[in-house]
Amino acid sequence: VAHIGEDFRRVRIGIGHPGHKDQVTGHVLGNYAKAEMEDLAHLLGAVATEAEWLAKGDDVRFMNNVAMRMGRE
Repeated sequence: VAHIGEDFRRVRIGIGHPGHKDQVTGHVLGNYAKAEMEDLAHLLGAVATEAEWLAKGDDVRFMNNVAMRMGRE
């Protein structure tokens, strides 16, 4: 933000919940588990494929298309 301002789109990609509330902060700042890597690769591919809609300002279409590519409607 300090370098480019606030005029940009942000895509947040999360990781699974660690299972206990006390572990959330460290878990959120940690790496993806090996078991999550295939799903992550699929998600990043869907995000990259649909990024055009973010550039055009159509966030809803972007989110819907990514969800459909991930098998969620």
